Amino acid sequence: MSLFTKLSGAASGVAMLLSATVAQADVLFWSTQAKPVEEAQAMRENVLASAGEVDYQPNDGGPWLTRLNAELQAGSGTIGVLGALHGDFSAMNADDLVDLDGLGMSASDTFNNLAKLGTDNLQYIPWMQASYIMAANKEALQYLPDGADINALTYDQLIAWAGNVMEATGEAKFGFPAGPKGLKHRFFQGYLYPSYTNGVVRTFASDEAVTAWEKMRELWAVTNPASTNFSFLQEQLLSGDAWIVFDHTSRLAQAFNERPDDFVAFPAPAGPTGRGFMPVLAGVGIPRTAPDMDAAKALVQHMLKPETQIATLRATNFFPVVDVELPGDLPPAVKAAGDAVAKMSGSADANPGLLPAGLGDKGGEFSQLYTETFERIVLAGQDIRMVLDDHKPRLQAIMDASGAPCWAPDAASDGPCPVE
Repeated sequence: MSLFTKLSGAASGVAMLLSATVAQADVLFWSTQAKPVEEAQAMRENVLASAGEVDYQPNDGGPWLTRLNAELQAGSGTIGVLGALHGDFSAMNADDLVDLDGLGMSASDTFNNLAKLGTDNLQYIPWMQASYIMAANKEALQYLPDGADINALTYDQLIAWAGNVMEATGEAKFGFPAGPKGLKHRFFQGYLYPSYTNGVVRTFASDEAVTAWEKMRELWAVTNPASTNFSFLQEQLLSGDAWIVFDHTSRLAQAFNERPDDFVAFPAPAGPTGRGFMPVLAGVGIPRTAPDMDAAKALVQHMLKPETQIATLRATNFFPVVDVELPGDLPPAVKAAGDAVAKMSGSADANPGLLPAGLGDKGGEFSQLYTETFERIVLAGQDIRMVLDDHKPRLQAIMDASGAPCWAPDAASDGPCPVE
């Protein structure tokens, strides 16, 4: 029986809950993702083509939330399935979402736990992911420390590896995006701090944070000093100015697409509190006001099918969250990065440092504080404890002004996240 037939036989009350502009057979997929025209069209024509009658409607966050809240307050609505980032779901009340246990889950236990939103049940199901990864020129592999597994490196091994390359070549060839347009703040927020402090806000000025910045100094000592001008590390990989780098997958793509046989992608390193990494995690959920629960659940299950996950990758450049074998006709950068992202998010010690959420217009100030901390400690050589204590009240002021509660890996908070 087709989804259309099932929907046509649904309770007569469904018709009263559907907007006049949405056909009765449609499941309204209300999403903050895949908004560009070409991505939305690919979603409709390729990703959702075999899912039955689906009305895919992407929106900016404001309109998305306004309509959703209106339907939740009214107690009825037309939205069948929600597509959004983890931060969007975490800002909702758990009782506004339908428990989705039994419909499927991602290959990452870490993501599945995040999707419970602090409850005992899946409140959304992970749908797709993007992230930041490591990449290296294969020339550097001969200098890996003895016993090191490139897919399970520690920070100490990464520092030793970069040191070995520097000793052998006479040049510092670790590349870091410390330039004006580089994404260095995401490294501190999503990688260094979670790996050493198991937090990012609460633990900002902790003793463990002092250790983290000490390690960052060690890494910087074997980093190409021109990194203060590096913003897209694909350029330094291609030029040979860097042999080992960290950056967002999209900022490494050119290197892999131009010379796929010369480079390797791999997960970020681990520290004492896990393998910190920053997933851009999107999920699918069902609001309690969905007009046809069976049809909505069928669509959620469709989004997790391996073939759907690959179609989503082609449409959005977001990577699968389930185990899939990537087809051979994907661009080299997609295959390389997808493998590294899957290994990173699926690792036993994965410790995601999520994108900051709830900061509003304080988001830029929040990230700038971490950048200034790096500049003072690592570039200017100032005392670590002094800098952290100096910046601590500024960070607390940002959290208080925004009212943002803590996000993973920090423990949840009632009210603004405290800087402890």
